[in-house]
Amino acid sequence: MDRLNDFDPAWMDQYVMPNYGRFPLWPERGEGPYLWDTDGKKYVDFAGGVAVCPLGHAHPEVADAIAAQAHKLIHVSNWYCIKGQAQLARILVEEIVRIPGKCFFSNSGAEANEGMIKLARKYGVTKPLPDGSPRYEIITFTGSFHGRTFGAMSATAQEKIHGGFGPIVPGFVYVPFNDAAALKQAITERTVAILFEPMQGESGVNPATPDFLRTVQSLCQQHDLLMLLDEVQCGLGRTGETCGWRSIIPGDEIQPDAISWAKSIGSGYPLGSFWIKDRPLGEAHPQKLCDLLGPGTHGTTYGGSPLACAAGLATLNVILRDNLPAHSATLGRKIAGEVASWKQPLITDIRAFGMMIGFELAEAALMAKTAISTSGKIASIYVAKAMLDAGLLVVPAGPKVVRWLPPMNLTDAQAAEALAIFKTVLSDLSNLS
Repeated sequence: MDRLNDFDPAWMDQYVMPNYGRFPLWPERGEGPYLWDTDGKKYVDFAGGVAVCPLGHAHPEVADAIAAQAHKLIHVSNWYCIKGQAQLARILVEEIVRIPGKCFFSNSGAEANEGMIKLARKYGVTKPLPDGSPRYEIITFTGSFHGRTFGAMSATAQEKIHGGFGPIVPGFVYVPFNDAAALKQAITERTVAILFEPMQGESGVNPATPDFLRTVQSLCQQHDLLMLLDEVQCGLGRTGETCGWRSIIPGDEIQPDAISWAKSIGSGYPLGSFWIKDRPLGEAHPQKLCDLLGPGTHGTTYGGSPLACAAGLATLNVILRDNLPAHSATLGRKIAGEVASWKQPLITDIRAFGMMIGFELAEAALMAKTAISTSGKIASIYVAKAMLDAGLLVVPAGPKVVRWLPPMNLTDAQAAEALAIFKTVLSDLSNLS
């Protein structure tokens, strides 16, 4: 038996757990915004591994950096000093956030969010209630998605994510997103942090409003709470700014206490990180917030390996050197304007922030069509499958949104190619009975 090359498609059902609702596509190779399956069919990939491929597939600088590092040193323990971590952390602090702080490296966004949750709990012990009992409640928001690990899943304010796994981790309070009045009402003496995505991805590219962002910051300052931003999907330039919240309120008005990243940071190599602000904890505490998780409090075996950091360094170097956040902002506006000009009745709203674009579908109109209502699929899944069949990969988000998450270095010509497919498929769907 040739263990490296023998293959039977039936092995997927026989040996791999059925926890994903997979589309019938077997990717074989990619280049830039394009993907080819095992039959040689070419796709325009605007799913991007769900916002994981900011430079498209097989970017030569990233591939070369990974290959070169793999020939030198793939992994050593975090008992030792890893040069790439220091290099990558400097870029994140000085060129991405541009606020003094320190970083921890993990393997994924869920792990990065777990780290921020632990930071909040530690903060609540360090700065407890007057009677010495810890503050531990973290407020999160409807429509959020923070990951599938137990803490991150419990932080996610979606019952469908919790289903079948109860009891979930206690200490999370759920509030309607962008509802400042409800947020104020939810804060108690036990509250220690507010965790949210400046731009929700999984629920359909829903941004925080400027007023809501300002309210969160004000409440955190008023009640001594940590402001934790989950930028796993919207961070690192995808929305047109190096930090997603600056796509909503530019400049330095908003000053978070911690930020999580993953997805775009490593071009598909497993890598996550979270940053903690360099600020004093107060007169009674000699430490700074970014030093609160000291030796023994948090760790990982693989996070921040030499190979992962090589991928991250190469990726962020291209994003910053080529000014891809600004390019993403410009091209995203063009794409949204083009689709809006069609006046396509199956598109009811367009929410575009750089290369993070949500197209809201006319769900009722689609589900009224016999072919769709009898398919057993929700509107977003049906539309995503129709796009896939036509050669365009998009990401469903909730029941009525499809997301475009294309590479940040997309060209006008490549965007036009995808727009042509999108327009044709929507027209065909409109004509269904």
